[in-house]
Amino acid sequence: VQLVESGGGLVQPGGSLRLSCTASGIIFSIYTVGWYRQAPGKERELVADVSSDGGWTNYAASVKGRFSISRDNVENTAYLQMNYLEPEDTAVYYCNAKLGGGDHWGQGTQVTVSS
Repeated sequence: VQLVESGGGLVQPGGSLRLSCTASGIIFSIYTVGWYRQAPGKERELVADVSSDGGWTNYAASVKGRFSISRDNVENTAYLQMNYLEPEDTAVYYCNAKLGGGDHWGQGTQVTVSS
């Protein structure tokens, strides 16, 4: 099983990034997928998640209205569109695929928001 994140980088405040998470080794379409982040010295937190069929989404209050999660079950890929980025969004972003009591994690991608 492999989840590979991409799309992170350095961006100025107010800018945008689109993260991707591509899965292999699992039946991606039956998993709930979430994006989490962990800033230095802080606990990992849920940013957003999406149901297996994309029918519902959920967002942390801090990103609601700025971030958008989506998925393409044909491409086995989930996305996190991040707009109006703030310095407080700086963190390592992780993809998670969850099914019942088990889950899988990606290796993370760094997002740095700085002028």
